[in-house]
Amino acid sequence: MIRIVYIILLLFTTQLFAQTKRARDFGVPFDGNTGAFNAITDVPGVTVGQTTIIKGDGPLIKGEGPVRTGVTAILPRGQEFDPVYASWYTLNGNGDMTGTHWITESGFLETPILITNTGSVGVVRDAAWQWMDRHHYYTPFFKDYWYAYPVVAETYDGVFNDINGQHVTKEDVFKALDSARTGKVQEGGVGGGTGMMCYNFKGGIGTASRVLDKDRGGYTVGVLVQANHGVRNQLTIAGVPVGKELADTLPYIIEGQPMGMATTPRQEETGSIIVVLATDAPLLPGQLKRLAQRIPLGLTRTGGIGGNGSGDIFITFSTANKKAFSNTQNTEVTTLSNDQINGLFVATIQATEEAIINALFAGKTMTGINGNTVHGLPREAVIRILKKYHRM
Repeated sequence: MIRIVYIILLLFTTQLFAQTKRARDFGVPFDGNTGAFNAITDVPGVTVGQTTIIKGDGPLIKGEGPVRTGVTAILPRGQEFDPVYASWYTLNGNGDMTGTHWITESGFLETPILITNTGSVGVVRDAAWQWMDRHHYYTPFFKDYWYAYPVVAETYDGVFNDINGQHVTKEDVFKALDSARTGKVQEGGVGGGTGMMCYNFKGGIGTASRVLDKDRGGYTVGVLVQANHGVRNQLTIAGVPVGKELADTLPYIIEGQPMGMATTPRQEETGSIIVVLATDAPLLPGQLKRLAQRIPLGLTRTGGIGGNGSGDIFITFSTANKKAFSNTQNTEVTTLSNDQINGLFVATIQATEEAIINALFAGKTMTGINGNTVHGLPREAVIRILKKYHRM
């Protein structure tokens, strides 16, 4: 009996290790120093929770499945209600992120951030409101009267998922929010990223972090992406045109028809990417906007162009200046001077780049509705290509 338990534990540990092997573990070269988890959760206080929904196989039956979707939740200070300075930026607006108008006006993020599929934004937004009400995650303006504008972002997973069936439920949202923890963050086809593809390979959730040197303040920048963008010939890793090298391999299948670069080249980008950036650097909303505007520089390092059909929307927040938010009292805050912000720009670009590549390295081949199949990134082939270009 003990031997059986040991074998089960060994298999579980082996599987867990395989799931956690990331781009750096394969030797992909990245610039900058990471935090302990190389994740958005390296920023103190930030927690992440995810609900993954995978059900059924075969032909699409609207309202029944197959289902390949989910929810990812990011809480700036865990379940503690203490709004943070925030800002946002859109590179191309063929997408949605609710709640941004009030962030622009007030400079504060007062809700969790949730990411899901395009068809489930409404139910996720409504569920977030109910979760906030249940957990008193708000400041009332009179007795128990309160309001908020939950931040919910999306990318489209209709290649794999019965998206019009709207299978994400209130319970799924509550599970993601209630399970949010610090530490390692699962990547790839999980949470909101379950049914996403990136550069014509399996994509989804990716994360990374950077820690500045002490002479630059020692601050941490953490990034989480839901990557569902790009076409294969754009993909660039460590400066190498990996997508062009892989153009004729592993064509993806849409309703039984191969659509890879080897058969019918697809040159137009129609996907999207959501990027959430957290930092413990004391920044005001205008400075956080400046960080958000540097996120596209990390995106372009991987080959992204922000195409017409792409929803590229980014949100940034700072966990510094606790208790800066008040409906009734003046508060005093600390802020970094603009002359000290360059290191954060660099960290933003580096962490964004690595988070996207981590999403790709974590992606596993998936089959969804009507047999639609997208392959995971062929990691060993990528390593051979990087070596060919003397990048390893």
